[in-house]
Amino acid sequence: MKKVICCMVMAASMFFCACGNCSESEVTKEKIDGNKQVKYGYALGSDVGRNFKKQGFDIDVNAFLAGFKAAQNGSTLLSDEEITTALQEFQTEMITKMVEQRSKKAAENKEAGEKFLAENKTKEGVKTTESGLQYIVEKEGEGENPAAEDTVEVHYRGTLLDGTEFDSSYKREEPAKFPLNRVIKGWTEGVQLMKKGAKYKFFIPSELAYGEAGAGETIPPNATLIFEVELLSFEKAPAK
Repeated sequence: MKKVICCMVMAASMFFCACGNCSESEVTKEKIDGNKQVKYGYALGSDVGRNFKKQGFDIDVNAFLAGFKAAQNGSTLLSDEEITTALQEFQTEMITKMVEQRSKKAAENKEAGEKFLAENKTKEGVKTTESGLQYIVEKEGEGENPAAEDTVEVHYRGTLLDGTEFDSSYKREEPAKFPLNRVIKGWTEGVQLMKKGAKYKFFIPSELAYGEAGAGETIPPNATLIFEVELLSFEKAPAK
């Protein structure tokens, strides 16, 4: 959180350095298009504002601008100690808010996932394993099944329940290759059910995916994931 705040303040400082004494009312599209410094300043200011909004920062923008200008002039109304204390309080407040929002989102995703899986398992062709993993066989393969220690080569597409695609080897036009026991539990279990040439569709509960931690900004906490997977080939692990 502290790093985020510092980055935003740095961006804001670059904004003021680029824009000089321009006020919001003085900045026009013509000035932006005709002056690189104005364009850079406006872009940086827009980025700071966008990030403030995204993070849910509840601050007085006019006070922020006043404080920045005062610091540039060496005449702030707060002492260094008061500034440090205020920023610490702000950081604590924002962390608490973010944790609460994430916990709420995690609970909502968990409930939505459980509801989806309960309905999905009743559909024709859907099979459910003991762990709760669900899958549909779209195309059967031939030969042996890979073991957890084997290295598999696959094409895949991953989506959230709302259809948002978060990863696709098809789009990269290059299959993925990895040891099967180095990925999420749903993959390790599911791909072992497949044979070379098979294509399955997996519905993976959050506890067999990334759980409450999620995965960056791409996969939210407690997200149920859907994967289309083709097993192209696999290599047996060396004998121990």
